[in-house]
Amino acid sequence: MKKKILVAPLNWGIGHATRCIPIIHWLIEGDFEPIIASDGYALLLLQKEFPDLKSITLPAFNIRYQKSGKQLKTKLLKQLPHILKTLKAERKITKKIIKDYTIDGIISDSRFGIFSKKIPSVIITHQLNVLSGNTSFLSSKLNQIKLKKFKEIWVPDFKDEPNLSGYLGHLFNKKKFKINYLGPLSRLHKTETKTKYDIMVLLSGPEPQRTFLEKKLFKELNHYVGNILLVKGKIEFEQICTKHNQFTIYNFMTSEALEKAINSSKIIICRPGYTTVMDLTKLGKTAFFIPTPGQFEQEYLAERFNDLKLVPYCNQEDFSIDELKKTSAFKGLNLKYTTQDLEALFSLF
Repeated sequence: MKKKILVAPLNWGIGHATRCIPIIHWLIEGDFEPIIASDGYALLLLQKEFPDLKSITLPAFNIRYQKSGKQLKTKLLKQLPHILKTLKAERKITKKIIKDYTIDGIISDSRFGIFSKKIPSVIITHQLNVLSGNTSFLSSKLNQIKLKKFKEIWVPDFKDEPNLSGYLGHLFNKKKFKINYLGPLSRLHKTETKTKYDIMVLLSGPEPQRTFLEKKLFKELNHYVGNILLVKGKIEFEQICTKHNQFTIYNFMTSEALEKAINSSKIIICRPGYTTVMDLTKLGKTAFFIPTPGQFEQEYLAERFNDLKLVPYCNQEDFSIDELKKTSAFKGLNLKYTTQDLEALFSLF
């Protein structure tokens, strides 16, 4: 009988879900039975990618961003009671899932409540350190306390330089943690194809900032001469494609369509969300980053890749079509990928 592994990504944008897609494929390849658990868009995306797998709805955090990114910490603190309540609900439902589905192991992507001492529990995260402005030391220590309870920490990055996450995914003192560096995780594959789109806009992340950026880019690119593909990143029951002047607009794309679209696009405009960074690295693309206002991690990554002369960036309110000229002086995301030893990776289970 196949061992059953619960795969539970956080529903914060769709990045946590998309980077679990290769993990799920590896589990199937390794003769395990993955069972999907999440909520919202993340769950819907995985259900579309793996329609034959069992899926479970988890309690929703429903974290909202404010219209301005300046008071992010205050906004999150106000939601803390709800977050703690949801974590408690996660722990409760995890016990029931393990019993009802006879689960043999857990792979949680950034869901700290999906954990058990009775079976091997792994957490996927690139955030060993958590950036929160002048409270980064405290938020990092609190995060590391939560990470300690997991049997292993899987970091989707390279262990040594050059790497993607920098300070986020690397500790000076690693003795207290069992860390396994997987290399970047991406569901996509690089193919040689003709350029179809001059610009691809790849939107993602939580509301309302996702919508703000969509409106900003639509306005700024409206007079651009060339073909533009805009993917809204809104996972809905039916895929919809519309045309507007030079724009081809999709509400979302599945892995196969997204892979083809990115490979056939010259420049990618997007958030420097970590999963997007991994996808673009896998495909070796030229990109331009616009970090989500108030998200310290995205601001750090944007500055890091700018300093490494890989990808330029600007703030959301400052974007104009002229900003894209900067890409000609940057190398693009082109780091060597690694092949994972699946037998060693899943030996824990």
